Amino acid sequence: QVQLVESGGGLVQPGGSLRLSCATAGIIFSQSDMGWYRQAPGEQREMVAGISSGGRTNYADSVKGRFTISRDNAKNTVHLQMNSLKPEDTAVYFCKAEFSAFGIAYWGQGTQVTVSS
Repeated sequence: QVQLVESGGGLVQPGGSLRLSCATAGIIFSQSDMGWYRQAPGEQREMVAGISSGGRTNYADSVKGRFTISRDNAKNTVHLQMNSLKPEDTAVYFCKAEFSAFGIAYWGQGTQVTVSS
């Protein structure tokens, strides 16, 4: 059974940091492209950061220089280090595992990030 479980969300003040983790099971993690997405109330889900199976990364313009995505293939886990957080980063953050060659994608259940003073 495929499982993607996010953790690390919470309430943080503007300028603070959080580190999200997504632990996976039931997939060949090393062959998956991983991504973090977010969805704010009333907004569409948007890509935040991605990391390919080969380690290539990409970021949304709004988070470049502040967020860093990384993967640990030994632990089947992907992380999102978020620094200099802003109120507009408030959203539910979702982890995605994708096997584009097969047209298959899996999602986690999401973790809430709230940036507020």
